[in-house]
Amino acid sequence: MDPEGSIGTRRNPIVIAKPMSLEEESDADRVSNILHHAMTIIKDLRPGLDLISLKYKAPPNFNIPKSQLQCFGESVYCWGEDMLEKCNRGGSAMERLVAVVGWSISTTRPLIFGAFPYNPILGETHHVSKGTLNVLLEQVSHYPPVSALHATDEKHNIEMIWCHNLSPKFRGTSVETEICGKRQVKLLNHGETYVMNCPSLVFKFIPTKAFEWSGKVKIQCQESGLAAEISYKGLSFLGRKSNSRSINGKIFSQSLSIKNLCDIDGQWDRSVRLKYQNGNVRTIYNASEVISNLRTPVVLDPKGVRATESAKVWGEVSQGILSKDWKKAKKAKMAVEERQRELAKERESRKESWVPKHFKLSYSKENGWDCYPIQPTVPPAPIVVPI
Repeated sequence: MDPEGSIGTRRNPIVIAKPMSLEEESDADRVSNILHHAMTIIKDLRPGLDLISLKYKAPPNFNIPKSQLQCFGESVYCWGEDMLEKCNRGGSAMERLVAVVGWSISTTRPLIFGAFPYNPILGETHHVSKGTLNVLLEQVSHYPPVSALHATDEKHNIEMIWCHNLSPKFRGTSVETEICGKRQVKLLNHGETYVMNCPSLVFKFIPTKAFEWSGKVKIQCQESGLAAEISYKGLSFLGRKSNSRSINGKIFSQSLSIKNLCDIDGQWDRSVRLKYQNGNVRTIYNASEVISNLRTPVVLDPKGVRATESAKVWGEVSQGILSKDWKKAKKAKMAVEERQRELAKERESRKESWVPKHFKLSYSKENGWDCYPIQPTVPPAPIVVPI
């Protein structure tokens, strides 16, 4: 079976919505609708329930016009200030770790309360370039949902490999989605690999309404022995915003007796500062420079866009959402999902297992899911972000 033609059609429109940025605002009608819908669902749920098992399909009026794959990709290729290139320029291991911390924070993006991206379908891909950075994502598993990312910049000799497995659980007054898996950033000029995790995404609906990032992130470089720990904190239970979207943490050595080298504090949607032991303070991240006024990717080569591309698979659905033609969006979304069920039945009848096209996938109880790119580098994409 040809995976390129199995989940999409060459006739589908290619629709790319603007990236998520600090300027995003909630839609009041959408918020009201989703709260009403959520309350009808949660009355039958129990705390701790893994929501993946429900296989729930959100109606399109709750969707933003893009896939979760696109949201992951945007955090890498949509930026105003290039935080990734800064990582490579650091003259010392300490400076490079500080830059990686800033870059990691830059991948934390605002979300719209009451709106969700599409759940990627099996085999869906997303391929975009910005300058010399080429980014490729693939949905390598559907149940459980596992997304893989490979990005390379041959000019600056940087490589990224991510493997994400979403695990949403009902917590009584919220839904917490743990983004399991690891991210690797390789600065090949320096022979350094930085391994990190991702904060969790929390959807609160009682007593306050909020989408927020929460939890601890650890960034480690085995080669230098340096590491950072960062805690993301959201709104208080009663919704006080004075410390919302705050970050605090530290950079330390895993080998020296003096472990705490400097402290980190700030807000990921504003600015984050680094305070050294001698009292000096510097800003290592400014959100208004990195995730504001972002440019929307454009299709440079329509013929080169795969049938599996997110912007094509969901193109007709996105058209309906952007035009608020909910009947069209619902019909198109049902067609995508029904096609997936048909393909799954066909594979089952032939006793075939799905094999990802661009990654090898592994799983262990100790380490969870992991992915390995099949190709050493990512080629330039037919979809590009204007510079």
